[in-house]
Amino acid sequence: MRIEVVTLFPEFITEAVRVGVLGRAIERGRVSVAASTPRAFAEDAHKTVDDRPYGGGPGMVLKVEPTRTALRAARARLPEGSRRIYLAADGETLTQARARELSQLPGLLLLAGRYEGVDERLLATEIDECVSIGDYVVSGGELPALVLIDAIVRLLPGVLGDEESAQQDSYVAGMLDWPHYTRPEVFEGRAVPQVLLSGNHAAIQRWRTKQALGRTWQRRPDLLAKLQMTKEQRKLLDEFVAEVEAERAGREP
Repeated sequence: MRIEVVTLFPEFITEAVRVGVLGRAIERGRVSVAASTPRAFAEDAHKTVDDRPYGGGPGMVLKVEPTRTALRAARARLPEGSRRIYLAADGETLTQARARELSQLPGLLLLAGRYEGVDERLLATEIDECVSIGDYVVSGGELPALVLIDAIVRLLPGVLGDEESAQQDSYVAGMLDWPHYTRPEVFEGRAVPQVLLSGNHAAIQRWRTKQALGRTWQRRPDLLAKLQMTKEQRKLLDEFVAEVEAERAGREP
């Protein structure tokens, strides 16, 4: 996969992708990530890429001309079938399912906005979709672009050391992940659940599924409402809820 990012701060992207999973994926040739700036295409002496918004108001807006030229130059370096995405607070919220869909593409062109955003005419002519990483605002599109890149790249074949890691992540099965433990077996009086020490793989998987369902019920009931649970999953969730209620009752004075 090839990814091109158009941003006012290309070093923000190129430095960040050098570490961790992204860095290893680049070293292994699974993905290439490049960043370019509209400033390189600004024609005035001051390399102006923004201007005041029509209608008044605070902030600045990225200009059409240099940004469009930067986008088209980046697009020319991408394979056919690549997708053009603008990272914006008012975009469609990124999900694990959407990340998986995007990971099937040969390339991505990402536009990271700044200030009050970009001229709407640019979005109408040069962008395929807008993506948000959540219902909050950050200073620019660079961090959202990096979040999107990371979410996609870790799904590419051969990127993670263990291919099952991506399959067992939160959201993959429509629910949150289960709790994880490692050594020591007991830490400050808190012990690892005995089932994880039993060696009984069927019992361990049953416990993990129950914990994942229960954690989703506790923290993200909106996800649980969308999940088409099997009879076994419903039974496990009922067990979890009963255990929680019994524990709460036992703590009452």
